[in-house]
Amino acid sequence: MVAYPVNWCENRLGDVCNYVNGTALEEYFSNYGNRRVISLGNYSEGGKYIDDGNRINLNQKTQSFLLYKDDLSMVLNDKGNGRLVGKVLLIESDDKYIFNQRSLRIIPNKNEAIPLFLYYLINSDIFRDSLKPHIQGNTQVYINPPAVMSIPIVLPPIVEQQVIASVLSDFDEHIDNLTKLIEKKKAIRDGALEDLISGRTRIDGFDSDWKEVELGEISKLQDGTHGTFRRTNEGHYLLSAKNVFNNKLIITENESKVSDYDFEQITANGFPKIGDILLSCVGTIGRCCICDVDGLAFQRSVAFIRSHIVNNLFLLYVLQGVSVQTQLLSSMNASAQGGIYLGALKKIVLRLPVDVKEQEAIAQIIKAMDEEIEALEIEMEKIIQIREGAMDDLLTGRVRLKI
Repeated sequence: MVAYPVNWCENRLGDVCNYVNGTALEEYFSNYGNRRVISLGNYSEGGKYIDDGNRINLNQKTQSFLLYKDDLSMVLNDKGNGRLVGKVLLIESDDKYIFNQRSLRIIPNKNEAIPLFLYYLINSDIFRDSLKPHIQGNTQVYINPPAVMSIPIVLPPIVEQQVIASVLSDFDEHIDNLTKLIEKKKAIRDGALEDLISGRTRIDGFDSDWKEVELGEISKLQDGTHGTFRRTNEGHYLLSAKNVFNNKLIITENESKVSDYDFEQITANGFPKIGDILLSCVGTIGRCCICDVDGLAFQRSVAFIRSHIVNNLFLLYVLQGVSVQTQLLSSMNASAQGGIYLGALKKIVLRLPVDVKEQEAIAQIIKAMDEEIEALEIEMEKIIQIREGAMDDLLTGRVRLKI
């Protein structure tokens, strides 16, 4: 039980807000519509608007469902785990959005509740804990507007609401800026990768020839097991394509494991070593990373690549390039899984500088970019964690701010 400060007042959400329920407006959707739609698919768990391109015309019917600055729009339905139910968007300007069915317009009484403060409070775990008992349904889950309005909330004085909302907004602005910076750095990195691995941009001091080779000519390739094996709680990890991401092998505690006996059977033809390249061959084909863990067994959906001729890090980046990725997709077999076989993989054509030192130099430039992006992503994750802790402390009054 949270012990709120004595000058914070308990209310029901309906005591400080009015609401308008949405209705079905799909018949007014249009590619040339003059307003954005807010429907189920436009909410994120973080309370951000997802623009799916749907637009709607403003007319006599839809006029009644316009949203205005400082309104909140709440999603009432969801599928599966229902994590979206009760999430709200804060409307930042007048006359821009029209809310559809399964959404609720919430109109705060600004004399009692600052809209931005309510936005953070309703999207918090604090509010969600009170919301959960009111969620109904199984496959399709939902909550009724009167139930939403009955949920208790505890509000600090208006001035303190403003200060708390401002602090949390600063966190969000910093996170948004980092997100944009990371996206920009990734775009620059991807452009540099294509220029460098194709030879369109040459590094000073290198002028040797480039040549075309097939992947099978310059490396050993081996895919994982095709069999079915007993899973155990102990033993060796048995991984698949779902564990392979670009530049990262992700292994969780829940991964399948196999016994020593099965491991020997699976790896009879060899197994990846630290430094080998891992490539997803089924599902999301073409994701690749450097293996950084020894003693792993892989299912058929992963191939490992080992080269003693080409710099492995450079080869990794070449495999991520548009030319190779296009070849991989065009070489997929026609089965339901849509995988790529070793025979086709060996015939993938690469263009490489003859000078291994140039390969190494190119790889180091791209690696430095990847490390910068990773550092920014780590920083953003830390800020997100700090923000979550601050949100919990500030919205319950455990931490008070000077006013």
